[in-house]
Amino acid sequence: MKLTLGRNKKLKSKKATDLIFSDGKSLRKGPLRVVYFIEPTTATQHQVGVSVGKRFFKSAVDRNRVKRLMRESYRLHQELLPVTNGLHLKAMFIFQSGKMPDHEYIEQLTKKLLKELAKKIAV
Repeated sequence: MKLTLGRNKKLKSKKATDLIFSDGKSLRKGPLRVVYFIEPTTATQHQVGVSVGKRFFKSAVDRNRVKRLMRESYRLHQELLPVTNGLHLKAMFIFQSGKMPDHEYIEQLTKKLLKELAKKIAV
């Protein structure tokens, strides 16, 4: 598996985002929350988006840094999510804390959440 986060792996559709927040389920580890929706489809890639609230980081530079850290940790550990032919995951990772995290902390939380999501997909 290539460790890239290309265009087809990013959650960009407004329709998909609305579906996640209206019908999706949520998991949380510390300040990192993931809202996800598993749908039966023939798609081969999971789609993921990241978000950091303006409420927690007023500066766009800080918000973008946290989003970059979240995308990078997902990119490095995306192999923890199995790619099955029948199920497709759409997820939004949301950071909900005002404290600037470091890379190791985000990576640790992301790995825990991805392992839990893998269990949900496998069932």
